[in-house]
Amino acid sequence: MQVKLARKFPVATDICAFELVHPDGAALPPFTAGSHIDVTLRDGLVRQYSLCNPPNESHRYLIAVLRDAHSRGGSLAMHALEEGRLIDIGEPKNHFPLDPQARRSLLLAGGIGITPIISMAEALDRAGAAFEMHYCTRSAARTAFRERLAEPRFAGRVHLYFDDAQARERLRLDALLAQARADDTHLYVCGPTGFIAAAMDAAKAAGWSDANVHREFFAAPGVPEGGGSFQVTLARTGRVIDVAPDVTVVAALAQAGVEVPTSCEQGVCGTCLTRVLSGEPDHRDVYLMDDEKAANDRFLPCCSRSKSPMLVLDL
Repeated sequence: MQVKLARKFPVATDICAFELVHPDGAALPPFTAGSHIDVTLRDGLVRQYSLCNPPNESHRYLIAVLRDAHSRGGSLAMHALEEGRLIDIGEPKNHFPLDPQARRSLLLAGGIGITPIISMAEALDRAGAAFEMHYCTRSAARTAFRERLAEPRFAGRVHLYFDDAQARERLRLDALLAQARADDTHLYVCGPTGFIAAAMDAAKAAGWSDANVHREFFAAPGVPEGGGSFQVTLARTGRVIDVAPDVTVVAALAQAGVEVPTSCEQGVCGTCLTRVLSGEPDHRDVYLMDDEKAANDRFLPCCSRSKSPMLVLDL
C-alpha cells in the first residue's frame, strides 16, 4: 500500500523518526507490538523497519532509522526522503510478538533496537501488565525517544545506560538476568548482534528457558558462505531442482519459476520460512531458535542450505 511521509524529525544523534499516514487520512491496518513493515525505496530496495508507536494508534505508523555509515543503502535512502513523499510499504507483520501468557516481561534494547521494544512497553503499559525495560546506548545524545521514556507512566520501569558512563552505572546483564529469571517472566531482546549475543549468553547461564526468550536481529552477523551442491524436491509436484554451490535455494527456485516470498534475504526476518518434509537443513539464519533448528522441520531458503543430498520442501 502507499503512505505519505507526513513528518520527519530527529529523535537522537543520527536517528530520525518518520511518521507515515494514509494519503487520504483514512485509518491504517492495525498492528501489534513487535511488528515491522517492509518499506520500498529507490531501485526496488526493500528494508524492514519496526513500528515504534503505540499499537492502539490507527492514524499513523511511526518508524525510526539510524543513519549507518556502513549501510547497504537502506538507511541512507531513508534519511534522504523529504516530507510529503509517497512511499510504498507492506502491511505490518509480526515475527517478534509479546507472549500473551507472560505474567511479567523484561525488555532489553540496545541502540536502534529500541524501536520494537518501545512499542512493547506502550502495549504493556496500556494493558496494565508488569514489565521492566533496560535500554543501553553509546551516550545520552544517541538515546532515541528519551523524552517519551521519561514520562511519569514509565517511572521506575524504564532504566537507561550509557557506554560513556562510569562502569558502576552500566548494565550488568549477568546480574540482571540471574535476578529476573522466573517461569512466568519472558525476555525480549533487540539491538546490535553483539548486544543480543551477550544477552542470550547471560540468559542461558542464568537458566532461562528457551521458550521464554525472544529476540529480533536487525541484520545477520555474517552468513557463512560456501557449501556443496544439493537438490530440493517440491513435494506438491515431485519436481526436482538443482542448487549449485554459489546459488541460494531461493535463487534456484526463482530460476525454475518458483517464487518464494522474501524480504531481508539475510535469514533475519522469517518471511521465507519454508516447511521441510525430509532431509537435513544446514541452518545459517538468526531467525530460528536453537530448538527450532534442531527439529529440522523448517528452514530459511534465502540463506540456509542442506547437509543432506536432498531436501524435500512443502512447496
